[in-house]
Amino acid sequence: MSLRPVTSTNLAVPTKEGAGVSLHRAFGFNNPDQFDPFLLFDDFRNERPEDFLAGFPWHPHRGIETITYVLNGTVEHGDSLGNSGTLGAGDVQWMTSGSGILHQEMPKGNEHGQMHGFQLWANLPGALKMTAPRYQDVEGKDVPEIIDDDGTRVKVIVGRFWGKRGPVDGIAADPQYLDIFVPAGLRKKFPVDTYRNAFAYVFEGAGRFDAASDPAGVLLEKEINGQEVNIRDLSGNRTLVQFGTGDEVTVQAGPEGVRFLLISGAPLQEPIAWHGPIVMNTQEEIRQAVHDLQNNNFIKPAGH
Repeated sequence: MSLRPVTSTNLAVPTKEGAGVSLHRAFGFNNPDQFDPFLLFDDFRNERPEDFLAGFPWHPHRGIETITYVLNGTVEHGDSLGNSGTLGAGDVQWMTSGSGILHQEMPKGNEHGQMHGFQLWANLPGALKMTAPRYQDVEGKDVPEIIDDDGTRVKVIVGRFWGKRGPVDGIAADPQYLDIFVPAGLRKKFPVDTYRNAFAYVFEGAGRFDAASDPAGVLLEKEINGQEVNIRDLSGNRTLVQFGTGDEVTVQAGPEGVRFLLISGAPLQEPIAWHGPIVMNTQEEIRQAVHDLQNNNFIKPAGH
């Protein structure tokens, strides 16, 4: 087994999207090869309804798949195929935009006005970019959760892990998408396919992801459950952690434990032409998509 080193860490950046929704973007629109096959990752967490109620009114998608995971509050959605529904806490939606779909997402807070969720964009290979749109809603109760003897909890949203398979299936990028909690002071290893790009996103507590032990000469500041933890080196809330090559990720949980998403996928290694929520392989395909939008030909009939 070879440990994946941390190649970079950075905090998600505050931004606004849709009709003025405040969110934090971990990556997107820059250096798409860096996270291939993933294009964008947003953390839409808010305590004030005025920061998110305007939502994401009708907008187009083509050439990508989106995976939305809700932790708190609800998201009402609808699309040009006539699908509509509400995502609640723990629910997941996977949408393949394919040849083109119009979509809206309107978040609402819980009883305390709080909203929290994530959206990940996965690229479609060129051969599937004009495939028929489809989508799947998954209720939280159908997402398997594995609880290890040491208190580690893993929700398997997409892919296979520890003998369980996530309910979201059929994503072209074939990702693994895990929601992981590691208790305070625990050091834990998680396997990741060697040939996949991988990143972690911390959203509760803090942890250290690089080495299995602290470097020499660094003061260890806290002992938790009999293990020393250098709390100054921990990656905390809204931190994106990108990994190099290897077949396992190691995390040392901080004094409050750590909860993070661990996401990996096989790179497509295809050219990318990007125009907002439309991602194709060439600029000519982007021009065609814009032309289709302007001429009410964006939504393709079934079978075309």
